[in-house]
Amino acid sequence: MPLPAKLLALCACLAAPLAAQLPFYTDDPAVTARGKFHFEFFNEFDALQHQDPNIRQNTTNYKLNYGLPHNLELDLDFPYLAIFRLLETPDSHGAGDVNLGVKWNFHKASSSSRVPALSASLYIEFPTGDARQQLGSGLVDYVFTVIAQKPITSHTRINSNLGYVLAGNTSTGALGIQSSHGHVFTGGLSALHDFNARLTLGVEVYGAFSSRGSLGRSQLQAMIGGQFALRRGMALDFGLLGGKYVASPRVGAQVGFSLDFPDLYRPVH
Repeated sequence: MPLPAKLLALCACLAAPLAAQLPFYTDDPAVTARGKFHFEFFNEFDALQHQDPNIRQNTTNYKLNYGLPHNLELDLDFPYLAIFRLLETPDSHGAGDVNLGVKWNFHKASSSSRVPALSASLYIEFPTGDARQQLGSGLVDYVFTVIAQKPITSHTRINSNLGYVLAGNTSTGALGIQSSHGHVFTGGLSALHDFNARLTLGVEVYGAFSSRGSLGRSQLQAMIGGQFALRRGMALDFGLLGGKYVASPRVGAQVGFSLDFPDLYRPVH
């Protein structure tokens, strides 16, 4: 068996149950269990709004989470971008800005309380991408987000996010708010329903606004998508999205997968 196939088979054998988050931009309060790894990969292809000479963007993202004590989670995101331009302008390909974050689930939902599950996250994005080719923002970004989830039924839940960019901006390549160096507000709302033990579908509205920018540089987009469990601990993620204003894609599609792993030092039998 080829090495990549062996590694994929090993991942499937070691995996544990997944919680639906991809393909949505709106985060949920759940954190990776202590001592476990969670890995996500997705590829999103977007047709851009009127951004001549930029016409399309492909974003490939790798995300690794690790569960810490006290309901904390450490996150690492590494994107690879390709920006396609009009014929007379060279395209850009390369690594984007690396994100390092921490997330804290400080309140869990309970049937005896109306208070939703609550988490907070802080992400620092480092300017590792080439800003001259629009692969990075050229800034160190600090983003703080409050995350809530309210169960409606045993199979339906609503996630909401409110975020504030303390410094930097929200740009990822040609997408996102690029003109601001802070005072950017973000928000997301998603509704998910488990149709059965394997299939979860949902809808989302996500946006961002800068008090220093014009409405045309704001971000507003919607997505429909879901997650299908291929087996225990391995899921296929998919979504279709479209947006308004220059900072959002005109239309796009996303596909990826998620993997959960048990404790790093647990013996394999």
